[in-house]
Amino acid sequence: MEDRDLMESELLIIKGACELYQHGAVEATSADVHTAFKDALNETLNIQNKIYNLMAEKGWYKTDCAEQTKIDQTRQQYSNPQA
Repeated sequence: MEDRDLMESELLIIKGACELYQHGAVEATSADVHTAFKDALNETLNIQNKIYNLMAEKGWYKTDCAEQTKIDQTRQQYSNPQA
């Protein structure tokens, strides 16, 4: 397995962990459990960000810039609520 493949797999696993911790925090029935899940989520998000930055640095994770017209259309769509 190549380094890129390993990093992509790790990123997917970390993203899944983020989803689980977020769900745990939302469903927590006590403040202590909520705090534990929230702390785990924050730590996992930091790890995810580090992995993403490493991949982006190596050119393994590229993002496309959104066109200004699409940004404007989306902004307009959500700033004018439907009655």
